[in-house]
Amino acid sequence: MKPGLPTAMERPHFIGIGGAGMSGIAKILAQRGAQVAGSDSRDSETAQALRAHGATVHIGHAAGHLATDATCVVVSSAIRADNPELARAAELGIPVVHRSDALASVMDGLRPIAVAGTHGKTTTTSMLAVALSALGLDPSYAIGGDLDAPGSNAHHGEGDVFVAEADESDRSFHKYTPQVAIILNAELDHHANYASMDEIYESFETFVGKIVPGGTLVVAHGQEGAAEIAGRVSGNPGLTVKTYGEDETADVRILKVTPRGLTSEVAVVMDGREIVFTVSVPGRHYAHNAVAALTAGVALGIPAEDLAAALGKYTGVKRRLQLKGEAAGVQVIDSYAHHPTEMTADLEAIRGAAGDSRILVVFQPHLFSRTQELGKEMGQALALADASVVLDIYPAREDPIPGVTSELIISAARTAGADVAAEHDKAAVADVIAGMAKPGDLVLTMGAGDVTDLGPQILARLSN
Repeated sequence: MKPGLPTAMERPHFIGIGGAGMSGIAKILAQRGAQVAGSDSRDSETAQALRAHGATVHIGHAAGHLATDATCVVVSSAIRADNPELARAAELGIPVVHRSDALASVMDGLRPIAVAGTHGKTTTTSMLAVALSALGLDPSYAIGGDLDAPGSNAHHGEGDVFVAEADESDRSFHKYTPQVAIILNAELDHHANYASMDEIYESFETFVGKIVPGGTLVVAHGQEGAAEIAGRVSGNPGLTVKTYGEDETADVRILKVTPRGLTSEVAVVMDGREIVFTVSVPGRHYAHNAVAALTAGVALGIPAEDLAAALGKYTGVKRRLQLKGEAAGVQVIDSYAHHPTEMTADLEAIRGAAGDSRILVVFQPHLFSRTQELGKEMGQALALADASVVLDIYPAREDPIPGVTSELIISAARTAGADVAAEHDKAAVADVIAGMAKPGDLVLTMGAGDVTDLGPQILARLSN
């Protein structure tokens, strides 16, 4: 099956083409025959992977990078209004399209599964993409992280299923019309866009309202935010709601999650029969993600036993408890966790797999607004580690907020009994960790910013 290429997407220009969400859409369009171009602030392996698919990728942002015959300019919410390519698009009268509209256009005509909610979107989407591919269904997919190599975050498949990570942070997931939607949970996050939990609930209600008639909502049972949403939409006509969780009242009940080192064995009851399968990543949180994926796939008509076995083919995604290597008897693992719930889940998962080994964390807070609202909870999460080093806040798209620094986290961590130290010089971290680590320790680089770059540096320093 080959969906058509929308006319507006024949010659798209992506501002920030190297980003996780943007690069995936660009790759799919290139695979469908579009003349893709774009720019990014720095060169990367992702940019190189796009070039291999025929895309033109400029480094840096300049008005001259935008071709006069571009059919549209694709932007994300992170692109500022004063971007020179955006200004040039206005001069030329070239339509500006949000990333979510571009993704919606490439899903058109297929059977979409949209994965939304806090904590686990990338993992759950990846699990579905890998499992459906293993079953020979060749799905299309767009994920917020690479599966195994740069540029592996998206694929244009010949099958009729499209698996998409649906971002609620800026309400862009309202653009999608899925046949099956997953809501993992809802918590107060993305403070720049949501002022209260009620605003978040209303946003998710809008998302659920976009599910096609006769479609299915898969929602976590036992999670407060998810339960609230399920209650609000339970009367929607033409909508089937399927819950999953450990409570005996869940439609798909998780009987047991048994740790097996860096993997887990999961037992569930679905439609009256027990199914046991393996998840090749550690921790209860990831086991729940796998059950969400199983429930969604079955809602599309895929046999449960086949899909459960195929889920065992998933071996992780970059930055989600990804083993970066081992040196001097020390393992270095990378985690994208940047919200307290994610931090706690990953630290508990590693603790369950580590046995008596010490866990050392290098944490980089992500966003001033998130630190302002959740700094105390981040510090409390770090108390689960044996020792932590906290870097300065990674600003991403935000300007500094007076009085908001990493000290908010460090103070809360110490109050919770954590062994934690500040490090303002990122270049010094490798030496600091090498001085702390002993054979048998696990080092976790944690955060959504460029802390991921430190893993190889730490390994190199340990080797020396």
